[in-house]
Amino acid sequence: MNITEPDWREFKKKLPVWQEAYMERLNREYIDILSGNGYASEKFWQLEKRIKKDRKSPGVITELTRRNAIPCIMRLLSEGVIVPNDLEGFSKELVETVLYLSGN
Repeated sequence: MNITEPDWREFKKKLPVWQEAYMERLNREYIDILSGNGYASEKFWQLEKRIKKDRKSPGVITELTRRNAIPCIMRLLSEGVIVPNDLEGFSKELVETVLYLSGN
């Protein structure tokens, strides 16, 4: 499925907002890790491992192309970066397609 021009514009507008909100959530989780019990070295290495994993999420970084927009939205949904309500503003067809294909 190709993304329509209005949906493409909406995606370009919303992706940075979604990423910023997700990274804010990650930062709070990182603070919890660092504030937890245990040795400083254990917390450091736990955080380093977590950041390494999180860097691969489209909620942190993604290539902004029309070609990968729909797969990116599906991945954002499946990884919990966004929820179906975040798709407000997109065409009905796009919303139905990504919800169906992502199993939401």
